[in-house]
Amino acid sequence: MTSRTLRSRLTRVALTAALAFGLLSGTAAAQDVSVSANAGWVSQYFYRGLLQKTSSASAGLDISAGLVSLGTWAADVGDGSEIDVYGSVGGGNDTFSFSVGGTGYFYTGQFDDTYLEANFNAGAGPLGVEFSIGQYENFGMGEQDYWFLGISASHEGFSGTVGTFGQDFDGTYGEVGYGFSAGDMDWSISGIVNDSTLSGLFDDVGAPAPGFTLVFGVSKTFDLTGN
Repeated sequence: MTSRTLRSRLTRVALTAALAFGLLSGTAAAQDVSVSANAGWVSQYFYRGLLQKTSSASAGLDISAGLVSLGTWAADVGDGSEIDVYGSVGGGNDTFSFSVGGTGYFYTGQFDDTYLEANFNAGAGPLGVEFSIGQYENFGMGEQDYWFLGISASHEGFSGTVGTFGQDFDGTYGEVGYGFSAGDMDWSISGIVNDSTLSGLFDDVGAPAPGFTLVFGVSKTFDLTGN
């Protein structure tokens, strides 16, 4: 078995195991279940430094029970919709936190193809680290393996993230932002700097160029627990 095949299988197993364990644990701890929904809009939908669509609406549903969480989230990407399914097991306190889980990114149109990831997250105070290992199905033209590393910090509404890709993917980006609540809504503004690999931009002589974008967003979360 090649290392690529092994990583591919591990990614699929991690996603399946996280979701299955979440369902079983959530059922066992039904009295502690918390359910919430969310809806939002952003002027530019960026994910990990990559532009997905200008002006995008989204909605999601999250369920948690003790150390286990499950959720789904969907967004308009122009040619169809992006539909994410994720689950994780984790714990911690104000000093340190951790989680292990999986995410699947699926698409109803031809905008993109399926991504499957194993996700590892840790936090210490205002600092957070994400390391994800994934596989991209690539429309049947040869699967690609990748990893993503993101380091973030937050304080009193301000946040910053630096992220980079490796293996079959490449590119680095940085993002700083500020979020606040007003009028029973959550508002955000952020600036994203992506390198020439991620920006999709070109200079006057046709060479890849870095980019900078301001993004505005508004969202609302609804508590559906009914307690």
